[in-house]
Amino acid sequence: MRLVLIVLMLLAIAPAAAQTTPVSQVLQTAVTQVIRPGMLEFKARASGLRIAMNALCTVPSEGTMAIARGQFRQAGLAYGRIEFLRIGPLMEDNRVDRLLFWPDRKGIGLKQVQAILATADETAASLDTLRGKSVAAQGFGALEFVLYGTGAETLLQPEGAFRCAYGRAVAANIAQIAGELAAGWFAPGGIADHLTVPQAAFADYRSENEALEELVGLLSHGIEATRDTRLNPFLATAERAARPKEALFWRSGLTLEMLRANVDGMRRLLGVSGIARAVAQKDAGLDNSIDFEFGNAVRALDLVTSPVAEAVADDKQVAALNYLVIVTGSLQALIGEQLSAALGLSVGFSSLDGD
Repeated sequence: MRLVLIVLMLLAIAPAAAQTTPVSQVLQTAVTQVIRPGMLEFKARASGLRIAMNALCTVPSEGTMAIARGQFRQAGLAYGRIEFLRIGPLMEDNRVDRLLFWPDRKGIGLKQVQAILATADETAASLDTLRGKSVAAQGFGALEFVLYGTGAETLLQPEGAFRCAYGRAVAANIAQIAGELAAGWFAPGGIADHLTVPQAAFADYRSENEALEELVGLLSHGIEATRDTRLNPFLATAERAARPKEALFWRSGLTLEMLRANVDGMRRLLGVSGIARAVAQKDAGLDNSIDFEFGNAVRALDLVTSPVAEAVADDKQVAALNYLVIVTGSLQALIGEQLSAALGLSVGFSSLDGD
């Protein structure tokens, strides 16, 4: 009896073995608790943007202008939290570029938007015909220029009627695409079903490993894109000065908030789905390590409190931005290399390397 009691006591105080999250649960949770809700949020915010632009064009005023700009911010950030999900509906029908043509290294989008405004091209003021225009002229970049770019003050005056009509068509286009994204993720037999219940007969996800590999790849490449297309282009280097006007959404002052939305979206997918908890016990610490680095990224962003043009001229904020570059590099290694290896996956080449 004494021996039995000793064994029971030892079992009671022994550390519990780490519980591995089943891959099937990870896939289900990723879709039902993160991806679908994110798409629905974007749809709702984009609908609000469409309504606000209608109101601005119908009753131009300082009040309706403020509401339209506020809805632009809400819709843009909602998209920022899901734009790394570059699979399925987002990759169809040129939706990625139609929503946000970026990076625009040669200023193609800006030139096209300015040309539309200068010539009052009526075909750009109707949703049906706008969809046939260049992708660079029909998304968030175009609408930001309408609301914040040179001449935006005319939105409150009669001469700004065409500018507003064009912006209204762009907002309607964004709302329509957002609706298509949500519908695509709820379509019976669509990507959600394939991702959560892979089958050998499917062309996209034939096994749980392939589906899991997709999610890990989205996170790894999403972190890389955030660093290399949103952060590095405007930071100073040894060869050149800072270039704040090469930052996304510098006109609206949403550069850092968009970066934060990108980070928040990826952190939520990893944390809520439990991807980093689907590993063997020897790798159980990876989940905390990755979340800790995401926390470091958020803390760095919290230190950048000025518009981007002012931030890149302030030593403390520049230090925070440079630290963010380091942290995103660490996150990419943790997710794309260590987590991928721990799960027995191969994330594959970067979506940015041109292969």
